[in-house]
Amino acid sequence: MGKSVFYHAGCPVCVSAEHDIISLIGVDNVEVVHLNQDMSRFDEAEKAGVKSVPALVTPSGQVLHINFGASMADVKA
Repeated sequence: MGKSVFYHAGCPVCVSAEHDIISLIGVDNVEVVHLNQDMSRFDEAEKAGVKSVPALVTPSGQVLHINFGASMADVKA
């Protein structure tokens, strides 16, 4: 089974959700992508269906939007 990918932008909501996700599924089962630190992954996140962050993309491709921190348009700006 592949890893889930957790996309976030570094805001307090995102960081809190990151800690919870890691606690729930384990650090070895999730790749954390901080979009404000690595904008090269932005297009990848959008293609996966991420509309807002924080969001978790499961190995099967399901996008789980967690709380509402920021829209992708806000992150890109």
